[in-house]
Amino acid sequence: MTNKDLHVGVIGVGRIGAFHARTLLQLDGVRAVTVSDAVQARAQSVAEQLGSPVAETPVALIAAGVDALVIATTTAEHASMLRLAADAGIPAFCEKPVALDLATMDSVSHYIAEAGILVQVGYQRRFDAGYRAARDAVSQGDVGTLLAVRAATHDPAPPAEEYIAVSGGIFRDLLIHDFDAIRFVTGREVISVYATGANRGADFFAAASDVDTTAAILTLDDGTLAVCTATRYNGAGYDVRLEACGSRGTLVAGLDEHAPLTSATSPVYAPGQPYPGFLERFAAAYTAELLAFVHVVKGEAEVVCTPADALQALLVAEAAALSLAGNRPVELTEVRG
Repeated sequence: MTNKDLHVGVIGVGRIGAFHARTLLQLDGVRAVTVSDAVQARAQSVAEQLGSPVAETPVALIAAGVDALVIATTTAEHASMLRLAADAGIPAFCEKPVALDLATMDSVSHYIAEAGILVQVGYQRRFDAGYRAARDAVSQGDVGTLLAVRAATHDPAPPAEEYIAVSGGIFRDLLIHDFDAIRFVTGREVISVYATGANRGADFFAAASDVDTTAAILTLDDGTLAVCTATRYNGAGYDVRLEACGSRGTLVAGLDEHAPLTSATSPVYAPGQPYPGFLERFAAAYTAELLAFVHVVKGEAEVVCTPADALQALLVAEAAALSLAGNRPVELTEVRG
């Protein structure tokens, strides 16, 4: 616990890392940000834009005396950066997913626990006003008995072929956000998954043993059903929603004038300008999660999304991948053994 304003190190300043660095500098409780990136020119460019110092390596960043780390490197580097934070005994914020496989996830989780550091994982939908309102409504019984959940993540266009090749697939990369959000909103655990998928666009998805469109049915531990859909091709705009369907009615997170939806029969619902991507859609949530992390580091709040939560989302993603490959339902007990 500290009463001083924080010096935060940001490792990895690609699109999301640079966004986090800019956000941190605007937060009460943060006095300085130092950045580091494997691509030195990129680190220098971002640092110049922010008026912040640069560390040549993550080790040098730790040596600069930072109070906390924000890890926004490639997923493959998350575990090693978390171990670096653990060795230094400083709190860390780590972008999702922490790891793409259970062995790495288990290993780094154990390492973190042994070191005793605080780690917050970047599932930003937990800090979105709509998802939080849905969680409150479900927990307070405002929608009645929860019968079903519908979750959608529809990207306007796919990422680069090079990214897809190392992304871990649509379940670990894209729908893992929905898997975490379903746990967060319902307060329940997923016990089984039945997933299917298709390739409707570029050939590079199939070349990476991936799909560009998918649907998954999750069964929760109280019998509630959740249906998740995802696609890399939603040309109308970025569409992310969660519907909590209860015996008293349905509450929707993400339904506003920016939702790229059009009525088939009447102009009752007339959408405005859709969000072009996730940074715009979740700008407020990204700010809220980093502010929450600042409060965690200062000893003023508990971690909202822990490595244990990240593990559960990864287990669901693993089950979904097995289900797609085997064309069958998969129990999470099978994944976990």
